[in-house]
Amino acid sequence: MTNALNPTLALPTGSLEAYQQAVNAIPMLTAEEEKDLAERYQREGDLQSAWRLVLSHLRFVARVARGYSGYGLQEADLIQEGSIGLMKAVKRFDPTIGVRLVSFAVHWIRAEIHEFILRNWRIVKVATTKAQRKLFFNLRSAKKRLGWLNQGEIDEIAQDLGVSAKAVVEMEKRMSARDAAFDGFNDEDEDDGKLAPAAYLEDLRYEPGRRVEEEDWQKRSEAQLQNALATLDPRSKDIISRRWLDEDKMTLQELADRYQVSAERVRQLEKNAIKKLRGVMVM
Repeated sequence: MTNALNPTLALPTGSLEAYQQAVNAIPMLTAEEEKDLAERYQREGDLQSAWRLVLSHLRFVARVARGYSGYGLQEADLIQEGSIGLMKAVKRFDPTIGVRLVSFAVHWIRAEIHEFILRNWRIVKVATTKAQRKLFFNLRSAKKRLGWLNQGEIDEIAQDLGVSAKAVVEMEKRMSARDAAFDGFNDEDEDDGKLAPAAYLEDLRYEPGRRVEEEDWQKRSEAQLQNALATLDPRSKDIISRRWLDEDKMTLQELADRYQVSAERVRQLEKNAIKKLRGVMVM
Protein backbone atom coordinates (compact mmCIF):
# COMPACT_ATOMS: atom_id res chain seq x y z
CA MET A 1 0.00 0.00 0.00
CA THR A 2 1.46 3.37 -0.96
CA ASN A 3 1.61 6.24 1.51
CA ALA A 4 -0.85 8.22 -0.62
CA LEU A 5 -3.48 5.55 -0.12
CA ASN A 6 -2.83 5.08 3.57
CA PRO A 7 -6.23 5.05 5.34
CA THR A 8 -4.76 7.19 8.12
CA LEU A 9 -3.76 9.90 5.63
CA ALA A 10 -4.94 13.34 6.78
CA LEU A 11 -5.94 15.66 3.96
CA PRO A 12 -5.41 19.42 4.46
CA THR A 13 -8.56 21.31 5.41
CA GLY A 14 -7.37 24.87 5.95
CA SER A 15 -6.86 25.70 2.26
CA LEU A 16 -8.95 24.65 -0.71
CA GLU A 17 -5.92 24.89 -3.01
CA ALA A 18 -3.85 22.68 -0.70
CA TYR A 19 -6.69 20.16 -0.53
CA GLN A 20 -6.98 19.99 -4.32
CA GLN A 21 -3.23 19.53 -4.68
CA ALA A 22 -3.36 16.73 -2.11
CA VAL A 23 -6.19 14.80 -3.78
CA ASN A 24 -4.61 15.25 -7.21
CA ALA A 25 -1.44 13.67 -5.84
CA ILE A 26 -3.29 10.52 -4.78
CA PRO A 27 -2.62 7.86 -7.44
CA MET A 28 -5.59 6.55 -9.38
CA LEU A 29 -6.48 2.87 -9.23
CA THR A 30 -6.33 0.50 -12.16
CA ALA A 31 -9.46 -1.40 -13.11
CA GLU A 32 -8.05 -4.56 -11.50
CA GLU A 33 -7.13 -2.77 -8.24
CA GLU A 34 -10.54 -1.11 -8.10
CA LYS A 35 -12.37 -4.39 -8.63
CA ASP A 36 -10.24 -6.18 -6.03
CA LEU A 37 -10.86 -3.49 -3.40
CA ALA A 38 -14.60 -3.35 -4.14
CA GLU A 39 -14.94 -7.12 -3.90
CA ARG A 40 -12.98 -7.18 -0.64
CA TYR A 41 -15.24 -4.50 0.84
CA GLN A 42 -18.39 -6.20 -0.42
CA ARG A 43 -17.29 -9.65 0.73
CA GLU A 44 -15.51 -8.89 4.01
CA GLY A 45 -16.73 -5.43 4.93
CA ASP A 46 -13.11 -4.21 4.82
CA LEU A 47 -13.33 -0.48 5.61
CA GLN A 48 -9.71 0.13 4.56
CA SER A 49 -10.57 -1.06 1.06
CA ALA A 50 -13.61 1.25 0.99
CA TRP A 51 -11.51 4.17 2.16
CA ARG A 52 -8.92 3.55 -0.56
CA LEU A 53 -11.72 3.61 -3.15
CA VAL A 54 -12.96 6.93 -1.75
CA LEU A 55 -9.49 8.52 -1.60
CA SER A 56 -8.64 7.63 -5.17
CA HIS A 57 -11.80 9.33 -6.48
CA LEU A 58 -11.73 12.57 -4.45
CA ARG A 59 -10.13 14.41 -7.38
CA PHE A 60 -13.22 13.57 -9.44
CA VAL A 61 -15.49 14.97 -6.69
CA ALA A 62 -13.55 18.25 -6.73
CA ARG A 63 -13.87 18.44 -10.52
CA VAL A 64 -17.65 17.90 -10.40
CA ALA A 65 -18.08 20.42 -7.58
CA ARG A 66 -16.18 23.05 -9.57
CA GLY A 67 -18.92 22.88 -12.20
CA TYR A 68 -21.45 24.24 -9.68
CA SER A 69 -19.43 27.32 -8.71
CA GLY A 70 -21.99 29.64 -10.34
CA TYR A 71 -24.57 29.17 -7.60
CA GLY A 72 -22.84 31.46 -5.11
CA LEU A 73 -21.94 28.72 -2.59
CA GLN A 74 -18.53 27.88 -1.20
CA GLU A 75 -16.68 25.35 -3.35
CA ALA A 76 -15.36 23.65 -0.21
CA ASP A 77 -18.94 22.99 0.92
CA LEU A 78 -19.83 21.57 -2.49
CA ILE A 79 -16.81 19.26 -2.36
CA GLN A 80 -17.81 18.10 1.12
CA GLU A 81 -21.33 17.23 0.00
CA GLY A 82 -20.03 15.53 -3.14
CA SER A 83 -17.69 13.43 -0.99
CA ILE A 84 -20.68 12.21 0.98
CA GLY A 85 -22.27 11.14 -2.31
CA LEU A 86 -19.04 9.32 -3.24
CA MET A 87 -19.13 7.38 0.05
CA LYS A 88 -22.72 6.36 -0.63
CA ALA A 89 -21.72 5.22 -4.10
CA VAL A 90 -18.85 3.11 -2.76
CA LYS A 91 -21.24 1.46 -0.33
CA ARG A 92 -23.63 0.51 -3.14
CA PHE A 93 -21.07 -0.25 -5.88
CA ASP A 94 -21.26 -3.74 -7.42
CA PRO A 95 -17.93 -4.63 -9.12
CA THR A 96 -19.47 -7.62 -10.93
CA ILE A 97 -21.48 -5.39 -13.28
CA GLY A 98 -18.37 -4.39 -15.19
CA VAL A 99 -18.74 -0.61 -14.77
CA ARG A 100 -16.00 1.57 -13.32
CA LEU A 101 -16.74 3.24 -10.00
CA VAL A 102 -16.34 6.74 -11.43
CA SER A 103 -19.22 6.13 -13.87
CA PHE A 104 -21.43 4.76 -11.12
CA ALA A 105 -20.54 7.40 -8.53
CA VAL A 106 -21.28 10.48 -10.64
CA HIS A 107 -25.03 10.14 -9.99
CA TRP A 108 -24.58 10.00 -6.21
CA ILE A 109 -22.07 12.85 -6.18
CA ARG A 110 -24.31 15.15 -8.22
CA ALA A 111 -27.40 14.18 -6.19
CA GLU A 112 -25.79 15.24 -2.91
CA ILE A 113 -24.51 18.49 -4.42
CA HIS A 114 -27.95 19.22 -5.89
CA GLU A 115 -29.63 18.69 -2.53
CA PHE A 116 -27.14 21.01 -0.83
CA ILE A 117 -27.63 23.75 -3.41
CA LEU A 118 -31.41 23.55 -3.17
CA ARG A 119 -31.26 23.73 0.63
CA ASN A 120 -28.91 26.71 0.74
CA TRP A 121 -29.39 28.75 -2.43
CA ARG A 122 -32.26 30.75 -0.97
CA ILE A 123 -33.95 31.07 2.42
CA VAL A 124 -37.15 29.71 0.87
CA LYS A 125 -36.58 26.48 -1.03
CA VAL A 126 -36.80 27.31 -4.71
CA ALA A 127 -37.47 23.82 -6.12
CA THR A 128 -39.45 20.98 -4.56
CA THR A 129 -41.00 18.96 -7.40
CA LYS A 130 -39.11 16.88 -9.95
CA ALA A 131 -39.95 19.33 -12.75
CA GLN A 132 -38.78 22.30 -10.67
CA ARG A 133 -35.49 20.58 -9.86
CA LYS A 134 -34.90 19.82 -13.54
CA LEU A 135 -35.58 23.45 -14.45
CA PHE A 136 -33.44 24.84 -11.65
CA PHE A 137 -30.31 23.05 -12.86
CA ASN A 138 -30.94 23.43 -16.60
CA LEU A 139 -32.80 26.69 -17.19
CA ARG A 140 -29.81 29.04 -17.17
CA SER A 141 -27.84 26.90 -19.61
CA ALA A 142 -30.93 26.55 -21.82
CA LYS A 143 -31.35 30.32 -22.15
CA LYS A 144 -29.70 31.60 -25.32
CA ARG A 145 -29.62 35.28 -24.33
CA LEU A 146 -29.89 37.62 -21.37
CA GLY A 147 -33.28 38.97 -20.36
CA TRP A 148 -36.69 37.42 -19.93
CA LEU A 149 -37.74 34.53 -22.13
CA ASN A 150 -40.26 35.10 -24.89
CA GLN A 151 -43.12 32.69 -25.53
CA GLY A 152 -41.27 30.83 -28.27
CA GLU A 153 -38.26 30.24 -26.03
CA ILE A 154 -40.50 29.15 -23.17
CA ASP A 155 -42.24 26.58 -25.35
CA GLU A 156 -38.91 25.31 -26.71
CA ILE A 157 -37.38 24.86 -23.25
CA ALA A 158 -40.53 23.21 -21.95
CA GLN A 159 -40.47 20.70 -24.81
CA ASP A 160 -36.74 19.97 -24.43
CA LEU A 161 -36.97 19.38 -20.66
CA GLY A 162 -40.35 17.65 -20.69
CA VAL A 163 -42.11 20.16 -18.42
CA SER A 164 -45.00 22.57 -18.80
CA ALA A 165 -44.58 26.10 -20.11
CA LYS A 166 -46.16 27.37 -16.90
CA ALA A 167 -43.43 25.65 -14.86
CA VAL A 168 -40.73 27.35 -17.00
CA VAL A 169 -42.24 30.80 -16.39
CA GLU A 170 -42.58 30.18 -12.65
CA MET A 171 -38.99 28.96 -12.29
CA GLU A 172 -37.66 31.94 -14.25
CA LYS A 173 -39.44 34.24 -11.79
CA ARG A 174 -38.08 32.35 -8.79
CA MET A 175 -34.51 32.38 -10.06
CA SER A 176 -34.67 36.08 -10.94
CA ALA A 177 -35.82 37.03 -7.44
CA ARG A 178 -33.46 37.42 -4.51
CA ASP A 179 -33.62 37.32 -0.73
CA ALA A 180 -34.14 40.69 0.91
CA ALA A 181 -32.45 41.60 4.19
CA PHE A 182 -34.93 42.53 6.92
CA ASP A 183 -33.10 45.78 7.68
CA GLY A 184 -32.04 46.47 4.10
CA PHE A 185 -28.57 47.73 3.18
CA ASN A 186 -26.47 50.33 4.94
CA ASP A 187 -25.41 52.03 1.71
CA GLU A 188 -27.11 55.43 1.67
CA ASP A 189 -27.14 55.46 -2.14
CA GLU A 190 -29.32 52.35 -2.21
CA ASP A 191 -33.11 52.63 -2.24
CA ASP A 192 -33.48 49.06 -0.94
CA GLY A 193 -33.62 50.35 2.64
CA LYS A 194 -36.96 52.00 1.91
CA LEU A 195 -38.36 48.70 0.66
CA ALA A 196 -36.90 46.52 3.42
CA PRO A 197 -39.46 44.83 5.70
CA ALA A 198 -38.12 46.80 8.68
CA ALA A 199 -39.37 49.99 7.01
CA TYR A 200 -43.02 48.97 6.86
CA LEU A 201 -43.59 46.04 9.26
CA GLU A 202 -44.65 47.15 12.73
CA ASP A 203 -43.61 45.37 15.90
CA LEU A 204 -46.94 45.04 17.75
CA ARG A 205 -45.76 42.66 20.46
CA TYR A 206 -45.72 45.37 23.12
CA GLU A 207 -48.52 47.59 21.82
CA PRO A 208 -50.84 48.31 24.83
CA GLY A 209 -54.11 47.75 23.00
CA ARG A 210 -52.90 44.42 21.62
CA ARG A 211 -51.70 43.27 25.06
CA VAL A 212 -55.08 44.11 26.62
CA GLU A 213 -56.89 42.28 23.83
CA GLU A 214 -54.71 39.16 24.26
CA GLU A 215 -55.19 39.12 28.06
CA ASP A 216 -58.95 39.55 27.66
CA TRP A 217 -59.07 36.72 25.12
CA GLN A 218 -57.08 34.44 27.46
CA LYS A 219 -59.38 35.19 30.42
CA ARG A 220 -62.51 34.51 28.37
CA SER A 221 -61.01 31.28 27.00
CA GLU A 222 -60.14 30.05 30.48
CA ALA A 223 -63.61 30.90 31.78
CA GLN A 224 -65.20 29.16 28.79
CA LEU A 225 -63.06 26.07 29.41
CA GLN A 226 -64.00 25.94 33.10
CA ASN A 227 -67.70 26.20 32.22
CA ALA A 228 -67.31 23.43 29.66
CA LEU A 229 -65.49 21.17 32.16
CA ALA A 230 -68.37 21.65 34.58
CA THR A 231 -70.67 19.86 32.13
CA LEU A 232 -68.60 16.64 32.34
CA ASP A 233 -69.13 13.84 34.83
CA PRO A 234 -66.46 13.64 37.58
CA ARG A 235 -64.55 10.77 35.99
CA SER A 236 -64.38 12.34 32.54
CA LYS A 237 -63.39 15.68 34.05
CA ASP A 238 -60.62 14.02 36.04
CA ILE A 239 -59.33 12.20 32.95
CA ILE A 240 -59.20 15.41 30.89
CA SER A 241 -57.49 17.31 33.71
CA ARG A 242 -54.85 14.68 34.35
CA ARG A 243 -54.23 14.01 30.66
CA TRP A 244 -54.16 17.61 29.36
CA LEU A 245 -54.22 20.27 32.10
CA ASP A 246 -51.90 19.06 34.87
CA GLU A 247 -48.17 19.74 34.70
CA ASP A 248 -47.35 16.09 35.43
CA LYS A 249 -49.60 14.45 32.87
CA MET A 250 -50.70 10.85 33.36
CA THR A 251 -50.65 8.13 30.70
CA LEU A 252 -53.66 6.14 29.57
CA GLN A 253 -52.34 3.09 31.44
CA GLU A 254 -51.89 5.02 34.68
CA LEU A 255 -55.48 6.25 34.49
CA ALA A 256 -56.65 2.75 33.59
CA ASP A 257 -55.01 1.41 36.77
CA ARG A 258 -56.55 4.26 38.77
CA TYR A 259 -60.11 3.50 37.63
CA GLN A 260 -59.67 -0.27 37.25
CA VAL A 261 -60.62 -0.27 33.57
CA SER A 262 -58.71 -0.93 30.32
CA ALA A 263 -56.56 1.69 28.66
CA GLU A 264 -58.83 1.50 25.61
CA ARG A 265 -61.80 2.40 27.82
CA VAL A 266 -59.93 5.44 29.15
CA ARG A 267 -59.13 6.48 25.59
CA GLN A 268 -62.84 6.25 24.65
CA LEU A 269 -63.84 8.32 27.69
CA GLU A 270 -61.20 10.90 26.80
CA LYS A 271 -62.38 11.06 23.18
CA ASN A 272 -66.02 11.49 24.17
CA ALA A 273 -65.14 14.15 26.73
CA ILE A 274 -63.10 16.17 24.22
CA LYS A 275 -65.94 15.94 21.70
CA LYS A 276 -68.40 17.25 24.31
CA LEU A 277 -66.05 20.07 25.33
CA ARG A 278 -65.70 21.21 21.73
CA GLY A 279 -69.45 21.23 21.28
CA VAL A 280 -69.99 23.34 24.41
CA MET A 281 -67.18 25.80 23.70
CA VAL A 282 -68.36 26.44 20.12
CA MET A 283 -71.80 27.42 21.33
